[in-house]
Amino acid sequence: MEGSMKNMCLLGLLLALVIAGLGEVNGARECGSADPNMEAFKLAPCASAAQDENASVSGSCCAAVRKLGQNPKCLCAVMLSRTAKSSGVKPEIAITIPKRCNIADRPVGYQCGAYTLP
Repeated sequence: MEGSMKNMCLLGLLLALVIAGLGEVNGARECGSADPNMEAFKLAPCASAAQDENASVSGSCCAAVRKLGQNPKCLCAVMLSRTAKSSGVKPEIAITIPKRCNIADRPVGYQCGAYTLP
């Protein structure tokens, strides 16, 4: 129950940021015509896993990462987006989620800003 409340608060914060117009368009090309700040909403199930390396990674989180990870540039842009940072995502932990999800075809060694995909 406490985890659900935390995720609801996180979603509320993300929604408030978008409504307030704090999202940037930087990186939009990495996700085609989609704004990485908006795509970050798709990773809401990963909220706790992106903040704590010991948190379990849910099936819905892995499904979202698997889908976004089809385009590593987009996944990277989303993980480093203003929306993700504002919601407390720690990039050094978020970058480990594809491995923690056991995604076999993840782009190991892909450079994501200052981070390398394990």
